[in-house]
Amino acid sequence: MVLGMVSGVEPKPGLLKEAIMFVFGNLVVALATILNYALTIANWLIIIRALLSWVNPDPHNIIVQFLCKVTEPLLAPFRRLIPAYSIGIDLSPIFALLAIWFLKLFLIRTLFGVAMRLG
Repeated sequence: MVLGMVSGVEPKPGLLKEAIMFVFGNLVVALATILNYALTIANWLIIIRALLSWVNPDPHNIIVQFLCKVTEPLLAPFRRLIPAYSIGIDLSPIFALLAIWFLKLFLIRTLFGVAMRLG
């Protein structure tokens, strides 16, 4: 193909496939790394929000508003499953952190394993 035309030597038949698999493996590693960073950031934002809830922060503070806007989509599904009014304490941050840790242990490791086998 192109390599054969430029150098005048025909490339090995599996070389193109190996190169594509190498590139795809690197793509999976990059996606897994970005997902790992995103989950780590979400983890810390949930912890910070839980700690702030103990001191009753000003809801008009821009940082508090940011934390609420970012973490509420992560916490809302768990609040629907386990309402705080039934037991008197909001356990949604704990379950959200457990879900994030599960994703990091299962999904991220699986993606890195797939990438190792590809390239």
